[in-house]
Amino acid sequence: MRSNRWSFVGMRLLLALAAAPISIVAAAPAQSEAAGYRVVKKIPVGGEGFWDYLIVDSEARRLYISRGTHVMVLDPDAGTVVGDIPNTEGVHGIALVPEVGRGFTSNGRASTVTIFDLKTLKEIAQVKTTGQNPDAIIYDPASRRVFTLNGRGGNSTAIDAASGTVAGTIDLGGRPEFATADGKGRVYVNLEDKSMVVEVDSQQLKVESRWPLAPCEEPSGMAIDREHRRLFVGCHNQMMAVMDADTGRVLATPPIGQGVDANAFDPETQLAFSSNGDGTLTVVHEDSPDKFTVVGNVQTQRGARTMALDLKTHNIFLVTAEFGPPPPPTAEHPRPRPTIVPGSFVVLVVGK
Repeated sequence: MRSNRWSFVGMRLLLALAAAPISIVAAAPAQSEAAGYRVVKKIPVGGEGFWDYLIVDSEARRLYISRGTHVMVLDPDAGTVVGDIPNTEGVHGIALVPEVGRGFTSNGRASTVTIFDLKTLKEIAQVKTTGQNPDAIIYDPASRRVFTLNGRGGNSTAIDAASGTVAGTIDLGGRPEFATADGKGRVYVNLEDKSMVVEVDSQQLKVESRWPLAPCEEPSGMAIDREHRRLFVGCHNQMMAVMDADTGRVLATPPIGQGVDANAFDPETQLAFSSNGDGTLTVVHEDSPDKFTVVGNVQTQRGARTMALDLKTHNIFLVTAEFGPPPPPTAEHPRPRPTIVPGSFVVLVVGK
């Protein structure tokens, strides 16, 4: 998410709270369970710092959570903190590349990427990005490159995962928000300010297509069904835009909760998820590649807007905290973040 996500989107939500569709079947606006999912566990974690993206290593059983200046590493089964990656100033996202034993963090304020060892969690190197404020970060297995989405730079830095060297820069023509890869040489990027998806050739490092997302506005999270070539894009006008990854056609726009920031897709269950800052997790079933049913909305907790899907257990991890009032605005911070109640940071586990 962009560096001012809390001041721009999070504050907007928290203060407010304190192409044609093919086939959509909508459930009731909110219900305690959806497709059997519910909050099955709360793991008190505490610690300092706001948060952004999180990612789970399903095989190694580690959950990585960005915390502003460092990354917390948890054992998701035991619910214990097993490590910490420091010196990641303004960290937003984490990408994992198990085949080379490395992880990568996007450090927004420093405009760097930290490369770390997946076993020891020790820093290997720092790489300067080719654009300011690297936000989301993903790994593309087809090119074996890590891609940062540089929010203020309006571009993407491609880094060779094995060597850690910069392979090139892609001018995206807008403010990137999140991305996903199809595993066949295409990376798809949301442009938040343009409300469109950009298709990138990950080998040639060039833009192939630009597709409008209308009626979706302010796209945020993104996930992909690689088998059926479907993109799931969370939009801030409370819909999930389902797009054909080959043609760019918007196929459906099932309704979701308010304040979406992340999406996920489980290929085994054919379920797409939207984590929403209003305290809901919207569950959408892919009945077929052209039909999508809103199963329902799991009640989570206010502020739980980012998530990670564990493909091994099919559980979903979300993070949030209790919030106090924001401090008075200043010239430097005209829209200050709400305060976090000390010790209230928690991991929510949603499962069946």
